[in-house]
Amino acid sequence: MQITIKEVSDNKTRNDFVKLPYKLYKNNKFWIPPLINDELNALLPEKNPAFDFCKVKLWVAYKDNKCVGRIGGIINSLWIEKEKRNIGRFTRIEFIDDNDVPRLLLETVEKWLKNEGMEEVQGPLGFSNLDHQGVLIEGHDWLPSVASDYHHDYYLKHIEASGYEKEIDWLEFRITFPDALPEKSFKVADMLKTRYGLKPYNFTSSKELQPFTQEVFDLFNEAFANLFGTFKLTQKMIEFYKAKFVPTLNPRYVKLIMDKEDKMAGFLIALPSLSKAMQKAKGKLFPFGWWYIMKALKNPTEMDLMLTGVRPEFQKLGVAALLMNDLWQTANEDGIKFVETTGMLENNHVAIQMWKSFDHVQHKRKRCFKKIL
Repeated sequence: MQITIKEVSDNKTRNDFVKLPYKLYKNNKFWIPPLINDELNALLPEKNPAFDFCKVKLWVAYKDNKCVGRIGGIINSLWIEKEKRNIGRFTRIEFIDDNDVPRLLLETVEKWLKNEGMEEVQGPLGFSNLDHQGVLIEGHDWLPSVASDYHHDYYLKHIEASGYEKEIDWLEFRITFPDALPEKSFKVADMLKTRYGLKPYNFTSSKELQPFTQEVFDLFNEAFANLFGTFKLTQKMIEFYKAKFVPTLNPRYVKLIMDKEDKMAGFLIALPSLSKAMQKAKGKLFPFGWWYIMKALKNPTEMDLMLTGVRPEFQKLGVAALLMNDLWQTANEDGIKFVETTGMLENNHVAIQMWKSFDHVQHKRKRCFKKIL
């Protein structure tokens, strides 16, 4: 049957683009449906400030009048400025198990990027590293966190068949917290606090946390500056992510450390696992999705580690371990034993090394691909 590729240009094609994963993974017990409105808003220039510095095209594939694939192309001027190379991105690729559908989708985005002067394509990457990124290539029988992505296991072979090779991988871990931390960890923590004048901050309410949210994002820009896929978020992007993420936080699982001058030295943001609640919500807050989410936030059984950031001058001084000690104490109070991490770049050895002090398994791997145009 003939495959037709259409550019997203109206509400129908946009809805087909957003809702395709809900069909592809309908009976998959490991896929976590994102909120449909969040996915739609991310693709609208009037809603997403990334369009201020990104040129974007979206396409959907049809076969027998059914939507069977999708892909987006992004030219991110801030990423190009950082890398000093004309590198485009493909994003949000999804498709049925078919040789021609992914080939035609990738050829479409490659042609557009080349016509726009791009010399290389990387992906899947989103508007920023707080957006969709990577294809799951290991760990298809594990439930992901809400901040990660799930893909069918056939994606790897089809993308490689179109001439793509590995750029870099993200690793994900499942941590088992001990019933008690060794006495040594508390002695080391006290020593670090005394030597460097470090002060931990813990929160019990969103009102207490709110004054620190801007500084968290400022530190995020500083701490992640040299990592793959990252660039300095604009203030409009920071406000966009504040509105999207901050309301869902349980402030007890946000940990900060300030230095002796009351400047933030590090942060850790965890979240009661929402994976099963989001599956029950099926992409919608109403009528009952909000209730499943609020129940999971208030009565956690597992935890997702979303982000950890440490100021460069403190990154080798054990600040991340201090943050984890504080998180363990809160988790222990709440009876939480298991923690899922989001993706960590495989060359981020400092972050990965931290998990080796806990009972852990590296169970998932996501990949970013590249191709010269």
